[in-house]
Amino acid sequence: MKTEELMTRNVAACRPEDSLEQAAHLMWDCDVGCVVVTDGHHRPVGMITDRDLAMAAYTQGALLRDMRVENIMAKKVWACSVNNSLKEIEDKMRTAQVRRLPVVGFDGELVGIVTLGDIARSAHSSPLRLTELPGLASTLASITERRWTNGAAAQ
Repeated sequence: MKTEELMTRNVAACRPEDSLEQAAHLMWDCDVGCVVVTDGHHRPVGMITDRDLAMAAYTQGALLRDMRVENIMAKKVWACSVNNSLKEIEDKMRTAQVRRLPVVGFDGELVGIVTLGDIARSAHSSPLRLTELPGLASTLASITERRWTNGAAAQ
């Protein structure tokens, strides 16, 4: 199975100069937990999650409308192409410990997003689901592995 068969094509995206309030509004309207941040050529340059918004509001004590996406977005973007296999997608998710990967076309432009939920739905509806479920379980275990233990970085 290839990325193109799994991905969601309508992706919530914003710009680095947008306010966190705009990003939160987009998440609410699109019912998503993450927004891809794109440049002027619609290429992914960052990711921002609902958790990022909550932690920024908590730690900075400022209004979301007064904070910019570029100041809190994850700047290292792990992406995949439309031709990646399910195994390649899961390997990237495990390595990066992320639940979502932007999908880029051959020109680097954002064309979709593939999420752990997309993989789970695919495994559930696929005739090969019994062979796909162990990979899904392994990916979920790797992604959710704690980075911090009792206030200290996990070794």
